[in-house]
Amino acid sequence: MELLLKMIHGGAGSLAAYLAAHVLLCLLPAFFIAGAMAALIPKASITRWLGRNVPAFVSYPAAAAAGSLLAVCSCTIVPLFAGIYRKGAGIGPAMTFLFFAPAGNIMALAYTGSILGPEFAVARLVLCLVFGIGIGLLMALIFWRDDAAHDAQTDQLFADRASISPAALGVLVSLVALLIAGTLKLWPLTASLGSFVLPGSWAQSWQTTLFGWVPFDPAKGEEGVSLHGSLLIVLLLLVAATAGRGLENIIEGANRWTWLVLGLAASTLLVASMSVTPGANGLEIAITGRAVGVALAMGSVWYHARQLPADDWRSWLWETWRFVKQIFLVLVIGVFIVGMVRQVIRPEWIESLAGSNTVQANAVAVGFGVFMYFPTLVEVPVARMFLDLGMHPGPLLAYLMADPELSLQSMLMVAAVIGWTKTATYVAWVAAFSVCAGLIFGAWSDGAGLPSLAAVMAILLGALSLGVGRLRRRQRAIVPI
Repeated sequence: MELLLKMIHGGAGSLAAYLAAHVLLCLLPAFFIAGAMAALIPKASITRWLGRNVPAFVSYPAAAAAGSLLAVCSCTIVPLFAGIYRKGAGIGPAMTFLFFAPAGNIMALAYTGSILGPEFAVARLVLCLVFGIGIGLLMALIFWRDDAAHDAQTDQLFADRASISPAALGVLVSLVALLIAGTLKLWPLTASLGSFVLPGSWAQSWQTTLFGWVPFDPAKGEEGVSLHGSLLIVLLLLVAATAGRGLENIIEGANRWTWLVLGLAASTLLVASMSVTPGANGLEIAITGRAVGVALAMGSVWYHARQLPADDWRSWLWETWRFVKQIFLVLVIGVFIVGMVRQVIRPEWIESLAGSNTVQANAVAVGFGVFMYFPTLVEVPVARMFLDLGMHPGPLLAYLMADPELSLQSMLMVAAVIGWTKTATYVAWVAAFSVCAGLIFGAWSDGAGLPSLAAVMAILLGALSLGVGRLRRRQRAIVPI
């Protein structure tokens, strides 16, 4: 019973910390972007670059390039993946985007290089790119029948849309700007432009209470719940309480609940972008460059949304709400389960099992990424800790490859979009390629020469090419494609 209570407390604490720290400035805009992709972008605009019939040398690099620009975690990528897939992207390019974006984006690579060294960043970039394209190709060839059916279905759903309007383009660009303003940790977004203090001793007392409810160890990458985070959780609960009434029947027209939930969402993003710190004299609230950027981006979204026809903005809000219903609940469940499991898994076990560059050690590191998920950029200092404690560089890279992709909550969300069969296949390929990546990098760290590693990569790519060729010949033997 004591262990069960400890696990439940860990799950609740993990969920509270996650909602307070990561959902608002990245995941909330991502849902609106996904909804806008589905409702406002013509199918031809997606399939021109990411469609199943686009040459592979165009669609897969395009998918990776799109992912490289988004410095967000895997949970944020899933709604965007769902948006482009629903709009007609082929399963292959969509899976490449899903794999590459959280692990190979510019911010993650830069942070990896600064904390772990440039060799880790280069290896992560090259291996994520090569193996991400390989995974996408394999998924496209294995599920080619489903891909063709999905393409025909999106033709029926979106064939009437021929071009994107300037207003719709403005909404999308503004939403992307909102996501960037809320997530990048760069000056001048992090600069404080001014501050004021709300007097009272309650702030420090409440913060002490929160730390007592949700204890955490920063050295292990754990996050507590700050006073700022608790305010955001309250606002998020208010958004959840009003969203159903405001958005469930939005196609029929907006009501007062619609404007209330949108106002609460905007207020939540603004509060999240400020710096709120309890102190001895009260609650200090600082207006940051991020707050200005978020406010300007939301103003731009509002301006361009007013130019949209009523049917378009209603469809946008409905698609956003549909993605929230489809994905958010499984995210919450996944984060809670991960928090429970983390209470019984000790990092020392992983360190002792992953101290050498073996298949078993790399597999353990990949499995570790499933239940000890850390958001993008947080997993890098955690990886530094494991490296200092004796984890071999090979398994460490395998962990960095798998952690953003194979976390339990990410798998649950992906399954809600494409089904369990495709998700299980994707997970198996990610695990296999991550182990291969760890073995290759680990061999280089142990002194293997570049010619021998190049030969191994050539053999892997050759085997992949042969497998792709056999699958394609098998498809053609069944029916011409």
